[in-house]
Amino acid sequence: MKGYVLDYINENEYKKLERALKKYNMLAYKRLTFDYYHSLKQGEFLGEKVAENKKEGTETYELKLPSDKMFAQVYGDIKVKYIAYKKDKVVMLDTISPEKILLEGHRSELTTYKGIMISKENASKEMFKIDLLNMLQGDK
Repeated sequence: MKGYVLDYINENEYKKLERALKKYNMLAYKRLTFDYYHSLKQGEFLGEKVAENKKEGTETYELKLPSDKMFAQVYGDIKVKYIAYKKDKVVMLDTISPEKILLEGHRSELTTYKGIMISKENASKEMFKIDLLNMLQGDK
């Protein structure tokens, strides 16, 4: 067997997050699907190593995906968390964050405000945050 095998800790949950990412941030999805998965299969572990377990021979990584600057300021960076099992040559895909907004986007259609998707639950708070960030950027 050449290279690493991609597997999932919770495939159903991960696929929901991946589909929401495809719908709301195509650039991040394309990079993940066509560049990063290929690199992981080749054994190139991308992103920042956040944990290591020498006893089990695992390393946990967080890979930041490209996204809109405003989206990152409102919800945080889009990151894929995965665990590399070097002995078994397996990469376990764990989650894509920010999970809350992506799962909400999977369950129901999200609206946008000034080009940024907003949740139905916290719409006024997120619109305020977007307006505030736009005002601060306008003053520069």
